[in-house]
This record gives sequence, structure tokens and C-alpha cells, in this order.
Amino acid sequence: MDYLIGTVEEIIFYSPHTGYTVCRFVLEDGPRITIVGLFPPVSPGEMLKVQGKWEMNRRYGRQFRVENFSPVLPSSAKGIEKYLSSGLIKGIGPVMARRIVKKFGSRTIDILSENPHKLEEISGIGAQKIQDIKKSWAKHEEIRELIMFLQEHNISTHLATKIYQHYGKKSFQILKENPYQAALDVWGIGFKTADQMALKLGMSPTSPQRVKAFIRYLLEKDIEQGHVFSLFQKVAEGCSKELQVSGERIEKALEDLEKENLVKVEKTESGRALYLPFFYKAEEEVVDSIQRLSSFLPLSSSFDIHKAMVRSERELSLCFSPTQKEAIKECFQRKILVITGGPGTGKTTIIKTVVDIFHDQGQRVLLAAPTGRAAKRLSEATHKEGKTLHRILEFNPKLRSFRRNENNPLTGEALIVDEFSMVDLPLLYHLLKAVPPWMRLILVGDKDQLPSVGPGNLLRDIIDSGKVRVIKLDKIFRQERGSLIVYNAHRVNQGKSLVYPQKGDKDSDFYFIPQEDEQRVFQIVMKLCALHIPRKLHLNPLSPLIQVISPMYRGTVGVDNLNTELQNRLNPGRRGLKLGNREIRIGDKVMQIKNNYEKEVFNGDIGTVAEVDPQSFRVRVNYEERLVAYEKEELNELTLAYAISVHKSQGSEYQAVVLPLLTQHYIMLQRNLFYTALSRARRLSVIIGSFKALHIAIKNNKPVQRNCLLKEKLSRRSSSKAGQ
Repeated sequence: MDYLIGTVEEIIFYSPHTGYTVCRFVLEDGPRITIVGLFPPVSPGEMLKVQGKWEMNRRYGRQFRVENFSPVLPSSAKGIEKYLSSGLIKGIGPVMARRIVKKFGSRTIDILSENPHKLEEISGIGAQKIQDIKKSWAKHEEIRELIMFLQEHNISTHLATKIYQHYGKKSFQILKENPYQAALDVWGIGFKTADQMALKLGMSPTSPQRVKAFIRYLLEKDIEQGHVFSLFQKVAEGCSKELQVSGERIEKALEDLEKENLVKVEKTESGRALYLPFFYKAEEEVVDSIQRLSSFLPLSSSFDIHKAMVRSERELSLCFSPTQKEAIKECFQRKILVITGGPGTGKTTIIKTVVDIFHDQGQRVLLAAPTGRAAKRLSEATHKEGKTLHRILEFNPKLRSFRRNENNPLTGEALIVDEFSMVDLPLLYHLLKAVPPWMRLILVGDKDQLPSVGPGNLLRDIIDSGKVRVIKLDKIFRQERGSLIVYNAHRVNQGKSLVYPQKGDKDSDFYFIPQEDEQRVFQIVMKLCALHIPRKLHLNPLSPLIQVISPMYRGTVGVDNLNTELQNRLNPGRRGLKLGNREIRIGDKVMQIKNNYEKEVFNGDIGTVAEVDPQSFRVRVNYEERLVAYEKEELNELTLAYAISVHKSQGSEYQAVVLPLLTQHYIMLQRNLFYTALSRARRLSVIIGSFKALHIAIKNNKPVQRNCLLKEKLSRRSSSKAGQ
């Protein structure tokens, strides 16, 4: 392999997901070349010593493929100035870099490393800025040292950066003791990556640590798929196949994990269930809490509920159905109640009525939903404050815990949780801990929508257990009867074919555009979003009220490609920030793709880019009139949101939804997925695709099977049915 030393001049392409980078590189002796390889985020001005091979690319010509690299500190004043001007060190930009180098020259690096207090000799640098520079420089030096340590073992610098961002100064110690810990702790590092590190660092392929790590990895993967536990037989097969280890070693590893309280084992009819300890505890305590709440005898009211409902009917100018009246009455007589129904069946009307009646009686009601968007809709419908469950439970990001719990419970007469189908097991566990004995818990949701992204299928399991009183709403009300969106959503849910508007009907809220050619579907989506829908609904094309929802990420009409093309079509030429092959521009719709408790933004939250600073790589995003700042290293938490997946659309409501649906999406053509996407639209839903894909989606009603014993445990612990 060849070794080259030079300076990064320009980043041509960078993938935040893989680290694949293409950049212009200026060698020490002057020539410019192109280098490609896997890198952590690098900046223009950084000096690198790269190891690799020359290759000829048919499209791009001669380039140097980097296998490994190490940072090199520049020695000349000119090189140091360019290095510091890159924005690498927080608090130092081009102007400040020029001042520092003018003062200290080639001694600048030594000053930053050993005597940073001398920076106060420069005009414009105060005590706070010195602290920022000192902290940023120290972090940069530690990353360099970790990169060099890992490169001695042929481990990429891309991983070194991720590991350091999580562990900081403890990185060396953790990697030497147990490299597999990184797979559990560091976002973006899976077992296989950690396994490569461990083996390169000298760990035996048959070591107990490796088998134990792989078992926990399989359990984590199942949790990501929505399971609460894993079956031992499947885990054992996975260990045997991937690690080539005997059944005895697998049993011994599981025994050790049990002794170390890293895995809980429970016998079931399907075999041994393997839980990560928190999920076992969560399931057990959720069952106990629901059992306790459902065991209360019906409560008596201190006021006439019938009179209150009559007054509400008069104020709302409507007439409640018998089922709605029953639901409203039960809200005041049950400690725990589930209200479920599809779109247009009156769930929101019931919530508003119950809130108003409680309010008229001088009693406080808490309103909550899993997402900020759903909480905002709840506020708009009731004219009372709705909060996310994290906010209502007062999550503390520094302690990573909820302030509201059994020792500091919620206050109020009742708690209403809307969009409950989106709530997963961990969140329900924390919620139930904070519900005091005197509080009513009213859970509202659509059991036929997609289950939560997180583990469990709680709404359906609670309903199917027969333990909790359930009110099922199935009547479509007069104000919704004229809506083909609502009508078709119910037909889809029943496995029936769609009803289409009459030819030439320009006032319908639902349209299906038959088209089997993927490129033509793409072109239609572009025109709908840029021209037709904004014109029809009098909306700005960039409005968050218009949303493209695609079943898949890949392909011409997949989420990824649609985002790039819609950005270029709807938001061209605005000031932006280049991030490899993608760009974030002012005005862009963006989505948070992981929970960030410190910023109080969560996976699936959508905002609009309000500010971009290309020099400092800083972005500010507007979430529901709240500005949130992102530093350079946090930008991989954001993705464009002109198009989103069906799962990401849960809990949201848009004025207009555009849904491409083709047989290429076969793996995702499922009834509950299609039903969820269709029911997101309020005023207009347009589907573009093939009749065959439509038929497959409607007829494919294979239920979501998730490993969870909530239903069984609830049924087993009490044979009596609620409400009897």
C-alpha cells in the first residue's frame, strides 16, 4: 500500500450513514488528487496521512482509495491557519484563526495543547471563549489518540469517532475490557461491527463474552422489531448459525446472563421466553397496574351525567349516539376505560365532551398523546392544553428519568391519552407508575392502525384480554358521511374494495390515479405537490399540511429519492448546508430520526429549517413555534421530510396526503399499513399506482405477531371480565 500526506481541500460527497467520503486532497508537494474511503466527518483544512491504493474509476478517473488514515497536525503557519479556519474547533472561525496564527505563528498548536490561557492576549477572546476552545481542542486530541490506538488494530477511524462521542475519556478502558459493550451503547454500531473490533483486539471467537453479547444482540434486534421478548429456540438457532458454537456453550452463556441479571427467562407454552430485564419488569408491572385499576367497582357520580350530556348536545348542536352516550357515562364510572374506533366515529367529540363536563364540575383533566403533533391536535379539538406523554411525566434528560412516578404522582381527576395505539410498553410502564389511585385513566385509539414503533401491541392486547371495559365505536357520523376518505378507510378495514368519485368530480376529497409505470407515478407526485394540491387547497407547496407518504424507502417513488427530488423542486436555491451528497436548506421540512431527550424532540417529530450557518455547521429547526439548535455532530439526527414512511406518519393529520402504491412495494402492502396512511388525510387523499397493488394491500390482513405476554398475563390473573 502507498502512504500519502496532504490536506483536505473540499468535500465532494459524504454519507452520514456509512461514512463513505469523496474529497479533493492536496498533497504536501502540491498536486491535487481525489481520495475515497470511509471517514468520520472531516473538514477542509485537516491534514491526514492516508494509506491505500490507486485505482481507475471508469466514470471519475484516477483516484486513491483509502484503507486507513491518521490525523496529522500541520506545522507551517499557513497550514495551521487553514486547519483552524475549517470550523473544527468550536469558537474558532476564519477571522479568529487568522488572529491566533498572526500572534503565535508555528507555535499555535503547542499553545492550544499546553498553554491555552495565552489566547487571552488576543483581542476578542474572553474567558468563556477560551474555555470553549480548550474543551473542543482537548476533545479533538483525544479522538486523534483513539484513532491511532484503533488503527494499530486495523479498526476504522469512522468507528473511533462514534465510540469517542459516546464514551469520551473512558473509550480506551471499555474497549480493552469488553468491545461488545459498544454494540449495546453506541447508536449506529451493531454487534457485527463490535465483533470485528473484538476479534481484531485479540478476543477468542468462542469466548463466553462473545456468545453472551450475541444473545443480547438478538434480543435487542427483536425489540427493534416490536417484540418484548425472544424465544430461546430462535436465539439458539441464531447463535449456532452465526457463531458456530455448540448448544452447551449457548446454554452456559444464557445461564451466566441469568446469574448476572442481564437476561430474565420465563417458561411459556411456546418455549422459554428471554427478556432483557427492564422489559420483563415493565410487562409484569403494567399487568399489575391494569389489574389493580380494572378491579375497582363502578364509581358513582356526584352529579347527573344524563343532564350533563343533554347540555353538551345543546352546546355542540348534535345528538350523541347510544354508544357515544355509553362511552361518556363510562368515563365517569371506570378507573380505566378503552375507547376505540376508526376515523369519523366520534372519538374526538367524546373527548371534548368529557373534558367539558369535568371542567364544569371544577375537576382537572390531563390531556396527553405520544407525539407533539397528536398533542397539538388534542389541544385544538378541546381548547385545553394537551401535552406529550414525556412532558406530562416531566422527563429529565440529564438523569434520563421521569420526575413523575409513584412517589410524585400526577394530579387531577382523570388522564385522557389519545392515539394510544402508538404507545409502547416502556412508556406505558412509566405512565402507570405515575397514575395515583384516585385518578381515572381513559385510553383512546384506533386498534386497527399500525402498532407502536416500540415494543408491544398494547391497545389490541388490552382489548383482547377482556380485562378492561372497552367501548367500540363503529358508526360514521353525519358530518363525515360525505367524506370518501373516511368511507374508504372503513371499507379498507373491512377488506372491501374502494369507492371512487364520479368522473369529473372536482370536489371529492379522495382520488385514485391508475398508473403502473414507476417513472410516471414519480412525475405525477411531483406535479401534485408543486402545483395541483397547493392550488386546490390554497396552500404553500412547502406547507407541512401537504405530506407524501410512501410504503418504501428505496426506488424512484421511495422516501429517499422523493425527498431529494421534492426538495429540489419545491425549495431550490435557498441558503443551505452541504452534508456530503445531501443538503439542508432554509425552509426545508425535516424530521428527527432518534429520540433526543435533552432537546425534547423525538423520533418522528417534523419541523422546518429556520436558520443555517454554513461556517459553523449549525442549524436551527422550528418545531411548533419552538426553535431547536443542532451542532455539526448532531445533524445525522435529521433527515428531509417532504416524503415519510407510513410508520413515521402515525399520530399525525394532514390536510392532503399523496400516496404512491405499486407492486414494487409488495413487502409493505398490508391492510393496516394502507389503512393508517389513508386515514392521515383530512381534506384530500390522492393515491397513484396500480389496481393490483391496491388489491394486495386491502386483502393482505396478516395480523402483526409480536412476542408479548400482556394479554395472556392479564387474562390469567383474573378470569372475571370487566364490566360484567
